Amino acid sequence: MTPTDPLYLGILILTGFFTGIVSGMLGIGGGFIMSPVQYWLLQETGLQHDIAIRVAFGTTLFVVLLNAINVAHIYHQKNAVLWKQATIIGIFGSIFSFVGAAVASYLPASTLSKIFGIVVLIGAIRTYFTPAVVEKKHTSSNPFPYIFSGILIGFFSGLLGLGGGVIGIPIMLIFLHLDMRKAVGTSAAVIIFTSFSGSIGYIINGWGKDGLPPYSVGYLNLLNWILLAFPSFLAAKNGAKIAHLMNPEHLKHLFIVIMLYVGLKMTGVVDRILY
Repeated sequence: MTPTDPLYLGILILTGFFTGIVSGMLGIGGGFIMSPVQYWLLQETGLQHDIAIRVAFGTTLFVVLLNAINVAHIYHQKNAVLWKQATIIGIFGSIFSFVGAAVASYLPASTLSKIFGIVVLIGAIRTYFTPAVVEKKHTSSNPFPYIFSGILIGFFSGLLGLGGGVIGIPIMLIFLHLDMRKAVGTSAAVIIFTSFSGSIGYIINGWGKDGLPPYSVGYLNLLNWILLAFPSFLAAKNGAKIAHLMNPEHLKHLFIVIMLYVGLKMTGVVDRILY
C-alpha cells in the first residue's frame, strides 16, 4: 500500500468523518481513534514501526487541534464550557504536553502502544463507576486540583498523541465532579491548549529525522492531516447535536465502549483473541 492508494485515502477520510461525530458527541479530540488507524496504515506503507507511531501521534494532535476549536465553540454556545477552569488546566497541560511529546521521541513503538492502551482502559473503568449527572452545583475555586489535572492530562496527551479528552473526561467526572455535558465541553476547551503544544513538540522533535514519509514536517504528516481534518471538522457539529439529545448516562456508556475496544486493541489483547 502507498499513501496515494485509493484504499489508504478512503480509510483516512472515513476515519475523519467518524472521528468528527465522536468528537462532537464526547468532547474528545478523537486521538484514540485516529492514532491506531494511522499507525496501522503507515506500517502498511512499509514505514518503520517507531517512526510510524510517532508520525501517527504527531499528525493526530494537529487534527485534534482543529476538532477542539470547533467542538469547544459549539458547546460554548450551549453554556457547557467552564472557561476559567479550562484555562488553568490548559496552561499547565500545554507545558506538560510538550514534555510528553519529547519523551515519546525516545520510546519504542511497542512501549508507546502498550502505555496508550493501558491509559485508555484505566480511564474507561474509572468512568464506568462515575455518575454522568451529579448534583453538585458549585465548582471548587481551589486552583490546585485544576493544576494537577492539567499536568496529568498534558503529559499523557503529548506522550500518546491524544488531545487529552480520553484522560480529561474521567478526571473531570471523578475528581472535579463535573456533570457529563460540562465535562465534555470543558474537555474540548482544554484540548485546544494541549493539542497545540503537543503538535509543536512532535514537529520539533521530528525535524530532520531520516525515514519520514513524504509531505512530513517533523512527525506531522500534512497529507494525513488534510484527509482527516476536513471531514472531521464538517462532521463535529452533527455529533454535538446528537449529544444534546442523548441521555447523559447513554453518552457515558458509548464513550466507555469505544475506549475499551481501542485500549484492548493497542495493548494487543484483541489481536491475541482473534489470531
